[in-house]
Amino acid sequence: MRLATLRDGSKDGRLVLVSSDGLRYAFSPVATLQAALEQWDAVAPELLAMVQFPEPLAGQDIAAPMPRAWQWLDGSAFQSHGDLMCQVLGMDPIETAVPLMYQGVSDKFYGPLDDVKFPDETLGIDFEGEFGVIVDAVPMGTKAADAMDHIKLVVQINDWSLRALAGPEMKTGFGWVQAKPPCSMAPFAITPDELGTDWRNGRVCLNLNVAWNGEHFGSANGEPMGHGFHELVAHAARTRDLVAGTVIGSGTVSNANFREVGSSCIAERRGIEVIDQGEPKTNFMKFGDTVHMEAVDADGRAPFGKIAQEVVRG
Repeated sequence: MRLATLRDGSKDGRLVLVSSDGLRYAFSPVATLQAALEQWDAVAPELLAMVQFPEPLAGQDIAAPMPRAWQWLDGSAFQSHGDLMCQVLGMDPIETAVPLMYQGVSDKFYGPLDDVKFPDETLGIDFEGEFGVIVDAVPMGTKAADAMDHIKLVVQINDWSLRALAGPEMKTGFGWVQAKPPCSMAPFAITPDELGTDWRNGRVCLNLNVAWNGEHFGSANGEPMGHGFHELVAHAARTRDLVAGTVIGSGTVSNANFREVGSSCIAERRGIEVIDQGEPKTNFMKFGDTVHMEAVDADGRAPFGKIAQEVVRG
């Protein structure tokens, strides 16, 4: 199934079920996605039984599927991205067998077409294309083998970053605050079965097409995650329960052959330029710049819909 949230003046919007072609919708029996996740076993069969979609989706004001969440945890599960960043920054590779993860701001997720406000162009405005999952309630100590059953929805995310602030915050050892503003979500949260064989081993095995100011930037594939989403969920739940509605991200989608397939963030391209040319050539985003992100399957279908946003002065 494919779910979306329409803006209705409330903070959490109105949950709707969207037709398979993405053109029409029907109102969900519960008002919000948070409410659906908290009672998923009861609500999901009702949603699956709905076959009439009387309302056209075109022209509706679509929010993020989860306009705000109790918790947002972002991983860094693509080894090629991490290794490149360490090389550029002169850091030793992070030697660990467990997933890398931090807790970010969750009280707001931008909708797929929202303008994104920043106070200053000099802060190193960067997009980061990634995938994510939304879980129901996950008990503390849940193992990876069991965590797959708790993944109820899959989403596409633009994890905004301010690169000029990231380094200084990392050096404090306390993690990111200013460098990580709210993320954006593509319009549709989908159940894993919507991906068919492109959902494998807890991974979204699709190309994530990214365009910056109308120019193709990258088409990295989500399959080479070093840890699948079930493993990220288990890692997050090692010492605490995860509330229903927790969102967990993959980190920047990256492939080892990034010179051929491109990148999902500007920092990675700049890193390649440092290695190949001795210095970065590509600037970060300016006010008025746009970014489009759309994951597509072999048939050209975009199961999550598209993120299309403009950077503006806050």
